[in-house]
Amino acid sequence: MPIARLLQEESFDPEDVGRLTSAYDAALKLLELTDRADPVCSLVASKIIQVYRLGEHDPARLCARTIKELGIPMPE
Repeated sequence: MPIARLLQEESFDPEDVGRLTSAYDAALKLLELTDRADPVCSLVASKIIQVYRLGEHDPARLCARTIKELGIPMPE
């Protein structure tokens, strides 16, 4: 899982990890990404961490903002 690798490289407390992982899983589900080896999954993980650092800590809003900032159209 790309986000797990990135989280190991950073210093996040367990609450942060839970929020980040929740947002990541939700984003992958919305984008219908099932192959965690897909490079897009790594891109999503990196952007989620970036947006989190900017102050968005709610998993649902973090997920939505990440997808929007990546310029990926939301599935219907």
